[in-house]
Amino acid sequence: MTQAVLEKSIYLRAEPETVWAYLTEPDRLAEWFHKPERPLASGQKLEMYGTTSGDLLIWGEVRAARPPEYLEYTFTVKPMGDAISVVKWTLEPVAGGTKLSLLHEGLPQGAEAFGLVLALDKGWDGHFGEMREALNETVPA
Repeated sequence: MTQAVLEKSIYLRAEPETVWAYLTEPDRLAEWFHKPERPLASGQKLEMYGTTSGDLLIWGEVRAARPPEYLEYTFTVKPMGDAISVVKWTLEPVAGGTKLSLLHEGLPQGAEAFGLVLALDKGWDGHFGEMREALNETVPA
């Protein structure tokens, strides 16, 4: 059986240091994802809260934070039960901006978990769009 892994990349018209801020700083994260209580740093607990509800939505631990090139954390949400997945962000400078890549692995397996994988896949797509907007990067189609 193939392991469920989500892989996505986008190009942003912003320097890696700016994109890094949007991945690690609470106020910037709140603009496109969910807000933690403190900046994401290696070895710290990860707890992200709903911007409107204030409820704890995502939890885990930051495993690595090497600004402005690599961020890795464990990732759990309520529908995953006790399953722990891993989110890895890679930032690569390119002419004119940054290539941001996401690897979300260790997702629950099997037909019964496929709905969750689809929801996470769609969720990351939506959050990437929100990041573009937060960076004022609306690109005409």
